[in-house]
Amino acid sequence: MPQKNTVKISVENSFYHIYNRGVEKRIIFENEQDYRVFLHYLKEALSPPLKKEDLPKDKVHVQGVSFDRPKRQSKNLHNKIELIAYCLMSNHFHLLIKQVEKGSMETLMRSLLTRYSMYFNKKYKRVGTLFQGTYKASLIDNDRYLLHLTRYIHLNPIETTSDVSRWYSSYANYLGIKKSNWLNPKLILSFFERAKIPELKRVNSYEKFVEDFKKDSAEILGEHTLE
Repeated sequence: MPQKNTVKISVENSFYHIYNRGVEKRIIFENEQDYRVFLHYLKEALSPPLKKEDLPKDKVHVQGVSFDRPKRQSKNLHNKIELIAYCLMSNHFHLLIKQVEKGSMETLMRSLLTRYSMYFNKKYKRVGTLFQGTYKASLIDNDRYLLHLTRYIHLNPIETTSDVSRWYSSYANYLGIKKSNWLNPKLILSFFERAKIPELKRVNSYEKFVEDFKKDSAEILGEHTLE
C-alpha cells in the first residue's frame, strides 16, 4: 500500500503521488494561460534538453499564448523522472511520477514550484508564498494502488465539465486524444492487456475503468489523497 504522505522517503525506481494546493486554499491557476505555463515548465523539465542555441530568447510561446521567459531556468530531469499522470485544478495539482534516480523528485519540485511562483507573483503583482507549505508525496508500492490513483487523479475535473478535451489532465493522453512525449501512460494501459489485477477481469478498457467502475478509488486510497 502507499506509504504515509511524506517527502522524506526517497527511493530510486519508485512511484510517488505528489500534490499540493495554494496557500490558504487560494486559486493558483487563474486562467488558461496559467495552466499552460505550469505544464510548459513541466514539459521543459521532462523533455530531452534543448541545445543552448535552440532556447527561446525572451518570450515563450505555448499554444498561441506568449509570456516572458523566466530568468530561472528549469532543471532538466529527462530519464531521471517519468511522468505517469497529472491533473491541474484551480487551487491544487496532482502528479504521479516514477522517480528513476534517487533525489530527482525533490529537484523537480523545487525547480517547478519556484519557477511557477515567480511567474505567478510577477503576473499578478503579489509577493509571498503561493503554495501551502512543502509539497506532499506518497510512495506507491503496489499495482492496484497505482491504477486506482490514476483513476482518482483523472476524475478530479469531472464535476467541472464532462468535456475531456478541456481538462488540464493526462486523461486525454490515456484515451489517445492527445500525445505528449514527456508523459508515459503505457505502464497503466498495459494492465488492461495483461489483466494482471483481478478487478480488471470484467473491464476491457481504461476509459471504462475510470468512468464506469463501481468502487470509489478515493476510499480505496484512504488518507493518501488530498486532504
